[in-house]
Amino acid sequence: MHDSRDRELGMQRKITRRDFLNGVAVTAGAAMMPWDLSAAGLGAGQAAVGPETSPDYYPPALTGMRGSHPGSFDAAHALRDGTFWDSAGKPEDTGETYDLIIVGGGISGLVAAHFYRKATGAKARILILDNHDDFGGHAKRNEFHIGNAFRLGFGGTFSIESPAPYSAVAKGVVEELGIDVSSYSKYLNKKLYPAAGMRPRVFFDQETFGVDKLVINPHPRAGGESEDASGPSPEMLKQFLADAPIADQAKRDLQRLYQEPKDYFPGLTSDQKKAKLARMSYASFLKDIAGVHEDIIKFYQALPHGLFGVGIDAVAAQDAWGFDLPGFDGLNLDPSPGKGMNRDAIPNEEAEKYFFHFPDGNATIARLMVRKLIPDAIPGNTPSDVILAKANYAKLDDSSSPVRIRLNSTAVRVKHLGVAASAKEVEVTYARGGKVHTAKAKNSILACWHVVIPYICEELPDKQKEALASAQKVPLLYTNVVLQNWTSCQKLGVNSVYAPGMYHTGVNLDLPVSMGGYECARKLDEPIVVHMMKAACHPGLPARQQHMYGRMELYTTTFETMERKIRDQLARTLGPGGFDPARDIAAITVNRWPHGYAYEYNSLFDPFWLDGGETPCEIARKPHGRIAIANSDAGAYAYTDEAINQAWRAVGEITKG
Repeated sequence: MHDSRDRELGMQRKITRRDFLNGVAVTAGAAMMPWDLSAAGLGAGQAAVGPETSPDYYPPALTGMRGSHPGSFDAAHALRDGTFWDSAGKPEDTGETYDLIIVGGGISGLVAAHFYRKATGAKARILILDNHDDFGGHAKRNEFHIGNAFRLGFGGTFSIESPAPYSAVAKGVVEELGIDVSSYSKYLNKKLYPAAGMRPRVFFDQETFGVDKLVINPHPRAGGESEDASGPSPEMLKQFLADAPIADQAKRDLQRLYQEPKDYFPGLTSDQKKAKLARMSYASFLKDIAGVHEDIIKFYQALPHGLFGVGIDAVAAQDAWGFDLPGFDGLNLDPSPGKGMNRDAIPNEEAEKYFFHFPDGNATIARLMVRKLIPDAIPGNTPSDVILAKANYAKLDDSSSPVRIRLNSTAVRVKHLGVAASAKEVEVTYARGGKVHTAKAKNSILACWHVVIPYICEELPDKQKEALASAQKVPLLYTNVVLQNWTSCQKLGVNSVYAPGMYHTGVNLDLPVSMGGYECARKLDEPIVVHMMKAACHPGLPARQQHMYGRMELYTTTFETMERKIRDQLARTLGPGGFDPARDIAAITVNRWPHGYAYEYNSLFDPFWLDGGETPCEIARKPHGRIAIANSDAGAYAYTDEAINQAWRAVGEITKG
């Protein structure tokens, strides 16, 4: 039975999904490749030769399991488990000395190199180490060649956006890269999907709601990937209530939430009401205060996944009010943000206008920054021409360049040579190609995930290590599926799907952006990228525990299992429109991020966020001698602008003397 269903889904079809020979094995089988040469054998100042020098090395074109791909985390996990040094052998000195070594080649690390050069001069020698086979961190680029069509997808960071206005520092970087955010409307074909009668829908699944059914979405949410976010209209709500496979009582309750405002806390002031809402989840508010049917809670459960990686069981009711979810109109709350409100939930008109999505997401920002640091690595000179430019990975770690990016290199120890307060150098040890190497620098910036820093920098104070470890990352899957065509989507009138009970709770047709010679899919018979999002949450637990269990789930789930769930979900959702997963799926890339979004503070689980006082991220990011700490974790804020802000702060700390 299982084999029969697999054939229907197309599990046996040859598509670009498990490209082990030219893809994953380049990293996973690194120890078997003839490039693990010692630095001593190459001469002083030369690093070990790696796969990046091969003309076939091009990570953006790899499919299958990406993100935290096989081979990128093995050394770090061994370090965490206390087994790494059992078999690592004695580190080999590369003989390299730099002005700055940065651990982490994401946007924060790349921008830190840029700021350091501005502060100390263009001749500053900088080494950037990253454990992945590509630069950019979560800002990953996925490329697809389907017949004569070329398609781009974003494998992580979605766009230039933030719920709060970009700082002058972050805006300055965007402008230095030549990006004109105000020009975005020139590149987006906003009318493409609406003109074809396509709009957001909700998919109710049989396991959760008793039947598979696609219905109108009465209130598409802002903050996602759809350009159709809008308030509910009486007509859409009426259609939804007529079609949704939920209990009659649930329909009456939902209509009441939207159309019959009630003050559930009479006699309390606005601030007192907000204080109550900050201490209860939205699920509790709906169930215990508004008294709605369980189907309503199931319907809204997954709505915050794209922002927080948890459902309404772990999102404060006060934040749900900020997102304009139903049930609060009768409370007569003043519009000012309440104490302990998440920054995502606070509306800001200036921030809402500052938005720009590249076809590969913020991977374009990473590529533009690499071009600025190492001009030979990416040809061209404008934000537009970088879209189709092919990076030359062999140039990233060139000894003739003052800035070098060394991929497939996991930092395993960062320490001062001497007492931190008086040391003149920092030594960084990293694992690469089955060997362990060391390099030295005047300073180091740790622009990696905060949760790994206590393992690689043992000399930090215990209080700081504890604060770093508290930054539990949010586990996510960002999946890109290329369809041979999108006629089934048009027949069903759908361009995005909210699926509260499915494996991926968000499904979106690619935003139709064309720029720099890159053309999005415009005709129904052309291949198109579908982006699917999963938050690996475990409802009922505190947020940090949900993230911990979700991280283990993502590491232990095979790609085959994920592919089966992807095919099954698309078949059930789009099948009534003629979609055949065995015939119509051309490529699958799963960007697995067990360490995904930066953890943002939550009034339900973080008392200091309500009561005030020093936050863990402030303790965690304190400089230690010649070592500074960056990344969005350092601001507990999961956005590119915060990664830039923290890079600027970290560079300032090591250059102020």
